[in-house]
Amino acid sequence: MRIEINEHIVSDSEICEGKPTFKGTRVMVWQVLELLGAGVSIEEIRKDYFPHLSKESILSVFNFTSKLINEEYAK
Repeated sequence: MRIEINEHIVSDSEICEGKPTFKGTRVMVWQVLELLGAGVSIEEIRKDYFPHLSKESILSVFNFTSKLINEEYAK
């Protein structure tokens, strides 16, 4: 089962056990979040880790996590 989370992120039970990934890749959202949390810049992420991810894709993790947090605390 495939769920379109946003324009750049999907969850597909056939890819990475359904963990959210960037469309067309096996790069998991948590990997990019960890790098951002460690202070790695978007430019560094693109250059040194995941050159196939666009800046917009990387920025979409903020939209995704914001929605998750809002849903969790809106209960």
